[in-house]
Amino acid sequence: MVAPDAASAPASRSQRVLKVAVKRQADPAAPPRWERFEVPVEPGANLISVLQAIASRPTTTDGTSTTPIAYDSGCLEEVCGSCTMLVNGKVRQACSCLVDQFIDAGEAITIEPMSKFPVVRDLCVDRARLFAGLQRVKAWVPLDGTYHLGPGPKESPDDQEVRYALSTCMSCGCCLEACPQYNVEPDSAAWDHEFVGAAVISQARLFNMHGTGKVLKADRLEALSGRGGVNDCGNAQNCVQVCPKEIPLTESIAAAGRQSTVHAVKKFFSGR
Repeated sequence: MVAPDAASAPASRSQRVLKVAVKRQADPAAPPRWERFEVPVEPGANLISVLQAIASRPTTTDGTSTTPIAYDSGCLEEVCGSCTMLVNGKVRQACSCLVDQFIDAGEAITIEPMSKFPVVRDLCVDRARLFAGLQRVKAWVPLDGTYHLGPGPKESPDDQEVRYALSTCMSCGCCLEACPQYNVEPDSAAWDHEFVGAAVISQARLFNMHGTGKVLKADRLEALSGRGGVNDCGNAQNCVQVCPKEIPLTESIAAAGRQSTVHAVKKFFSGR
């Protein structure tokens, strides 16, 4: 980790000076701008510690005083998903981005906010569209009360293994940032008609496999069968390449596609 005053102190023999360019924006309506910093970093430092060092002395390379960089961060162990950003053009979690492994000696690093979500300030973005997608497919287990309902349905070890992998989704937005189909203007009011993305489809699959959650399976498949659902996927498979939890997103998309087809056929013959 970088010491609190590392940005103002000369680099020691164990440190190296990292050149950092950050894309900043004061508010949603302000024009974006670039600011550049030089930060001494210790071996093993992650990107969050670099941002903390800049915050301890927010002075650019030309000596101009500026404000600390705004960014989202919570767990610092790749669980909360809040610190997603673009690092040298690639979407990833800042907490698990180790400078020594990601940046070669002498190479500069660029940090930008995700481009598929509205910018709130600097590296902070509004992921409301992602959570609206989860609401759209009812990605939860319904309960009809808080009283004791008895033991839940039994789960097979095979289903548990599949569901566990799906349950590790952090709603970080990496898969959506990398998806070429997730391209609607971020301020669009038509979120209910746009592609929901791999994370939402995978969560729909997760709760459709749940013994209690599958009571809403028809509703979820109805949502995924319509505009912006699973049929809008272009099969670029970028999502599975950038997922920090290595969730089998393409398998979820394929499974949801099959389920949606069966749902549509049953709906056609039942007249409902």
